[in-house]
Amino acid sequence: MIVFRYLCRELLLTTAAVTAVLLLVITSGRFVKYLAEAATGRWDPDVLFAIIGYRLPEFLELIVPLAFFLAILLVLGRLYAESEMTVLNACGFSQTRLVCYTLAVALLIVFVTSWLSLVVKPSGTARSEALLNAQRERGELEGISAGRFYRLQGGRGVTYAESLGSEGQLEQVFLADITSDEERGDRVVLVLAEDGRSVRGEAVRDRFLVLRNGQRIEGRPGEADFQVTDFVEYGQRLASARSAHELSPATAPTRALLGLTDPESQAELHWRFAVPILVLVVTLIAVPLSKTSARQGRYVKTFPAIMLYIIYLVMLSGARGRLEDGEIAVYPGLWAIHALFFGIGIVLLSWDTVNRRLRARRYRAEEVPA
Repeated sequence: MIVFRYLCRELLLTTAAVTAVLLLVITSGRFVKYLAEAATGRWDPDVLFAIIGYRLPEFLELIVPLAFFLAILLVLGRLYAESEMTVLNACGFSQTRLVCYTLAVALLIVFVTSWLSLVVKPSGTARSEALLNAQRERGELEGISAGRFYRLQGGRGVTYAESLGSEGQLEQVFLADITSDEERGDRVVLVLAEDGRSVRGEAVRDRFLVLRNGQRIEGRPGEADFQVTDFVEYGQRLASARSAHELSPATAPTRALLGLTDPESQAELHWRFAVPILVLVVTLIAVPLSKTSARQGRYVKTFPAIMLYIIYLVMLSGARGRLEDGEIAVYPGLWAIHALFFGIGIVLLSWDTVNRRLRARRYRAEEVPA
């Protein structure tokens, strides 16, 4: 029990440390991406932390198995490199017991990943999708601030307001747009107005920028043929706000997916079960790959092990995509990938034993007199 408690403590502490580092890296990258979207006015900055928070289970679903895999390589590699495992083997601590102890810790990680994958992630994904859909339905000018240029959706023009009024209207508005005409080609439209506001049309998704008391200038750069029009009120149609998308299978509760037979739902359901099984399979792979010696160093097999993990995950992801497209059957589907790498793990575990027996048999054969 002392050895088990020692291994358990080291594996869990290392897993927590690696998880924290990987989570910080991933969330930082995502936050920078979301911050860039908010800087362009497409998203409200107040929802950024909420979106990141709701997506944490989705990140942890894949981070925790990788962190545990690396923890096995680091912890057991250190035990081999510092000859602690040699002492344990001399005291009768076999590889089979080491695998059993590691699998016992892996069961705790399986419970955590199952809870994340089956329960927490669907709920968080649904909430983050709801927030994102609400941001997509905002008009082009709802996130505008004074004194900055904003690109209109589709990249066809820019708008600028010197200040914002007390009721949210734009003041001293500048609008540049590019219109396409088959006869006259592309022409630039410049609009200057005292104020303007975003107004909904008769259709819910129709939005217009209504400007008052200004001037409209249309022409082609480099030519003197310009049309200048003074107006009291001028309406410019904005890009239609995108309606909320239908909820994807990733947002559906696991219980609801059990009754669905379409390929996307089945792929999502099997993926949720695949992640916990991934933990058990990579445990069988990591234990033999962590074996090293003081002369080789503790990191000698880390890179090949990580490459094997990446291949495993990529093959699972590819099988999931093909399952969503209906190119492969639900069974064996993702389970064939698990079976393949489970076999690899068994081969790696038995490799030393088989080699030792073959060497012993060859040695006995050489001792037999001719």
